[in-house]
Amino acid sequence: MVAKRKRRLSEFIPRNWKASARDTTLLLKEFRGPILFFSLTILGLGIVYFFLAEQVKEPVGSLAEAVYLMLTLTFLQPSGNFPTNPYLQAFFFLMPMVGVGTIARGLADFGILLFNRRARSKEWEMAVASTYTKHTVLVGLGHLGFRVVNKLYEMEESVVVIELDPSANLFSLIQKMGIPVIQDDATRTTALEAAGVQHAKTIILCMQNDSVNLQVALKARSLNKDIQVVIRIFDEDFALALHDQFGFTALSATEMAAPVFAAAAAGMDVTNPISVEGQQLSLARLTINKGTPLAAKTVGFIEDNYHLNIVFVRSDHRSEMHPTDSRVVTSGDMIGVLGGPEQISHLLHDNE
Repeated sequence: MVAKRKRRLSEFIPRNWKASARDTTLLLKEFRGPILFFSLTILGLGIVYFFLAEQVKEPVGSLAEAVYLMLTLTFLQPSGNFPTNPYLQAFFFLMPMVGVGTIARGLADFGILLFNRRARSKEWEMAVASTYTKHTVLVGLGHLGFRVVNKLYEMEESVVVIELDPSANLFSLIQKMGIPVIQDDATRTTALEAAGVQHAKTIILCMQNDSVNLQVALKARSLNKDIQVVIRIFDEDFALALHDQFGFTALSATEMAAPVFAAAAAGMDVTNPISVEGQQLSLARLTINKGTPLAAKTVGFIEDNYHLNIVFVRSDHRSEMHPTDSRVVTSGDMIGVLGGPEQISHLLHDNE
């Protein structure tokens, strides 16, 4: 647990810096007019003051000093002595007026937004989301969506959420996990782009409207042809048709299926859960990765420690159905397991 927290912290800090840099860049673009006007005004009047001071025999040390004097006068903090020449004195009275009347408001707004990013929650969440790649985008922060996010968080998967109107409670809980929430309509292409769909590996659609889920799924595919789509569909026949036509992973929408949604998003081939004696069971396939706790373990060890059943082991293009407890699985082997969503998620996590 301690190691997991340290790893999350090590990822969070550079991501936060990247988000800050991204957000500052966007702010600079938004306020480029006032900033440019301010800079040109200070520079131009500094040059005028420098040469005028030379003419009236009250020179300043350098051109840079004259520009700096204009800057300090703008904020009512003069850095030089009050001149005797009335033309130079005019700068000491006019510069604060110029600053307050035409510059200060824009720069004040810029400073407030720069240092109080939480006042711009939506923009800040978008800036954080822009730092993600190879992540999962989840659309629909209802009860199922929240449970799926929790499972993905436990599996240490990177997640960005899109929800038009998240409840204050769920929104707060998600933010505490450090997961960005884009408050926008997912049917809009700009919302998907803000969540980084074009760089994501998976999108999960947990909304309660089949047609809206499909609409968003197709838009996501248009932005990223390689993205894996895991979609909540109530109509089982429609789900099969989507799988056959588009290759979508279409799952049923019971709350108990949340771990299965998470497992599917992480790349496991998993079926809809079925109820057997009151228990939700799914059939899943995964390939044993090298160097994981599952490699070089026996079938009996995996079944006893993960509380599921291994239905087959596939190795060298040959499948062994109902393998014995002593059968050893090695990296590269594919196994088919029958178990509950929690057990399957645990197995997948240890195989990463």
